[in-house]
Amino acid sequence: MGISHDNVIGLVLALSSSIFIGSSFIVKKMGLKKAASNGKRAATGGHSYLFEPFWWAGMISMIVGEIANFAAYAFAPAILVTPLGALSIIFSSMLAHFILKEKLHIFGVLGCALCVVGSTSIVLHAPHEKVINSVKEVWHLATEPGFIVYTCLVVVVVAVLILRFVRTHGQRYMVVYIGICSLTGSLTVMGVKAVGIALKLTFEGTNQFVYFQTWFFTVIVIGCCLMQINYLNKALDTFNTAVVSPVYYVMFTAFTIIASVIMFKEWDSQTATQIATELCGFVTILSGTFLLHKTKDMGNKPPETPVYNSSPPQLPNNTQTAEGHQI
Repeated sequence: MGISHDNVIGLVLALSSSIFIGSSFIVKKMGLKKAASNGKRAATGGHSYLFEPFWWAGMISMIVGEIANFAAYAFAPAILVTPLGALSIIFSSMLAHFILKEKLHIFGVLGCALCVVGSTSIVLHAPHEKVINSVKEVWHLATEPGFIVYTCLVVVVVAVLILRFVRTHGQRYMVVYIGICSLTGSLTVMGVKAVGIALKLTFEGTNQFVYFQTWFFTVIVIGCCLMQINYLNKALDTFNTAVVSPVYYVMFTAFTIIASVIMFKEWDSQTATQIATELCGFVTILSGTFLLHKTKDMGNKPPETPVYNSSPPQLPNNTQTAEGHQI
């Protein structure tokens, strides 16, 4: 199956997003390191990084990357765009190796290769984006029984996690916070895709903001994004980032693909072989992502341990031996 024109545009936007977002981490870190040498570190409450051009360049790069990622959903299916987010990890790891001199271990290189192979498999077998001529068509897809059931399940599970488990288990089990973020994120992506399609059609000359559905999807995106940011910050503040990042990526991507398949029925026009290949590509990306995070510190030098003198301790001059002689 050949790659459609819209899929190519979505692919280019997704790749551009990964490059901008991946490089933003490196540029921002350069600004933070420079700020730390001139003032109080950000980790200890300092804000001197706000005066560093490198930090602002990194922020701008991240914003551009997010805009490109937003636009990618308007052209390509979520099953193509979402997994490609792993390429930002590869790009940031490579830049960190060459610019920040953070050694990339051989297993990290293997993780990068797995992500590339998995992404290639998904790109080559991704379904074609359906032609949508109005945001009302997206609304019709979102109000079909299958997606309504999925949405209700997400709302119920998220409500139970927030009301029942956040206070009692949130500080001990990372899956509570990550589960809220991932489930909510799957609805966020569907809303982003709807708003992206509305903007695309509006720019083409058919104003979609005259329909209440466009504004409804916009409110959903804003609300879900705020909830994601809140609980993702809680997860990052409580647990190790090296563990939070891959687990969040896996759960978020998995739920997003499920939601997209239910809402847009992207697998209806594909054969079992194509679907299996996409799933294998997805699993390959997940394997590469976990390998990258698991071995991210293997190339660093271990902390130096203090060297103790093996000779017996010296006693004070006025200390006497058991025989009563002064030493």
